[in-house]
This record gives sequence, C-alpha cells and structure tokens, in this order.
Amino acid sequence: MGAISDFIRHHYRHFNGAALVDAADGYVRHLGNGGEMLVTLAGAMSTAELGLSLAEMIRRGKVHAICCTGANLEEDVFNLVAHEHYVRIPHYRHLSPGEEEQLLDRHLNRVTDTCIPEFEAIRRIEGAVLEEWERADKGSQQFFPHEFMYKILRSGVLKQHYQIDPKDSWLLAAAEKNLPMFVPGWEDSTLGNIFAAHCMAGDVKNVHTVRTGIEYMMILAEWYKKKSKQASIGFFQIGGGIAGDFPICVVPMLQQDLQLADTPRWGYFCQISDSTTSYGSYSGAVPNEKITWGKLSASTPKFIIESDATIVVPLIFAHVLGE
Repeated sequence: MGAISDFIRHHYRHFNGAALVDAADGYVRHLGNGGEMLVTLAGAMSTAELGLSLAEMIRRGKVHAICCTGANLEEDVFNLVAHEHYVRIPHYRHLSPGEEEQLLDRHLNRVTDTCIPEFEAIRRIEGAVLEEWERADKGSQQFFPHEFMYKILRSGVLKQHYQIDPKDSWLLAAAEKNLPMFVPGWEDSTLGNIFAAHCMAGDVKNVHTVRTGIEYMMILAEWYKKKSKQASIGFFQIGGGIAGDFPICVVPMLQQDLQLADTPRWGYFCQISDSTTSYGSYSGAVPNEKITWGKLSASTPKFIIESDATIVVPLIFAHVLGE
C-alpha cells in the first residue's frame, strides 16, 4: 500500500472516516475474491473531474461496468474539449440573481462552483454527435447514448480540441475498453434536450435512433445474468437518484418478475451520499432497506459513507489502486 492508504488508515479511525476505510478495504477484498464491480455516477461527478481517478480505475480493471446519468456521460467529454474555457466561481453561494443573469449572458452554465462554456463545450459536442445521429438515422440504425459517445471518441474527430491529458477522461478510458455502460433517463440531459430539438426540427426522423431506458434495462439484465454466473458483482454507488436506483433493481426484476429464482443478489454494496432518509428519499435510504426489496442479502457487505463524494471517492480509489 502507498502513502494515501497509509494516511487514511492512520487518521480515519472513526465515524465517516472509519466507514471510508472499511468500504475501501471491502472493495479490495471483493475484487481479490474474484468479484467484479459496477460503479454508479450521479450528481456532477464528471464536472468535478472524477476522471482524474476513475479513468485509472477503469484502465487497471477495478471497474467492470458503469451506470451514470446523461449529464455525467456528456460532461466528461465537455471537460475533455473545453477545460481551458471553464470558469470557476469560488463565491457561488453569494451570487445575486443579477450576477447569475450575467453568467447566462456570457453563455456560462453554472454547476455549483464551475461554469460550463456553452459554445466551446456543448455546441462543439453537439456538432460531432449530430453527425452520428443523422448517419444512424439515415441508415435506419439505432444505438444507445453511450455508444454514440464511444463513436465520436474513437473516430478522433475531437482530438484536435482536447484540452486535458486524455488519460484523465474516464469516458475515453471506458471507450478504449468498450466498458459496459448503462445511462437511464438520458432524456434528462443537455444532449437529450438537443436530440429532442433535432427530432422536432426534422433533422432526425426516427426518435428511436437513440435507444431507450427500457432497452438499457434489458441489456443490463442480460449482462447481469451472464456475469453473475462467473463472479459476484459488487455495487459502488456515488450519490443517489436514477443512476443508483435503476441498476440495483435488475436483481429483483430478474428474481421476481422473470421468476429466475437462482439470480444472485449484489455481492458488495457501498453508498456515498449526504442525503437524509426523510421524505422517503431513495438516495438517503440505508442499505438494509434494500434487503426488503430483494436487492441485497443479509450477508452482503454493506457500507454507507455520509459525506461529499468529491472528497471521499478519490481517496477510496487511491486505496484500491494501492496508492
């Protein structure tokens, strides 16, 4: 183990700190026992530049599939091609409505303390992906959202625009490994909105040129059925929402709805979230609640870290990587 692992072992002895160490050790044990890991990405992890650690996790075989929101799918590529044009607003908590309007006038879309530049990021990717949408549409082909992103990354059309080291793009690492990926609710994303606009404008004739969430669940189910026969599959959840809720439900769907009673439950579970359990929040539900839904078993190693994922996740990944 390296300096980071030594640091967290020495200093993180109690409370959320201890939970972080326990979860990291559990991740290592799960892989060491031959297990595989699905990682889910909610929030704005790509804009938080999680690729700095996640990309290496993918390259080193520590992540075997990803379920993410449409925002995380696209925002990693936005950062890849427009990083130098991003604007950080450290005092974002104190912005007046008028100052927010000024950011809009500058075509800067704010995500907490970071502004994504519309023209350099969003419109540049729109141009590249629209060509793929139109090509598929004219050829009566259909692809998932992540497959379109893999296509534009593999084509090299964006290389001239790279503004970060390509090794720090997690989606580029995923494309290079052809990592299984699932993007539920892609419609709730910037590119999802743009796709709808191009369908309405008639540029894309068939709205199903981009495949849907139900199809993603079917593909996820096939992946889980095949993989779970070979290895125990763990679930590492960053944030909550649809990125976590969608994939974890594949187990009870297979067991209860398809009546495949021999389907194994998830073999490891860790959730990093600062949500509370009030108001029936899924994002804040403790792991044991998932037992009642047939997602986890009583014996599944379970960890919950109630903290900021932008702080916690890089430390866990560093530990898993032996840093």
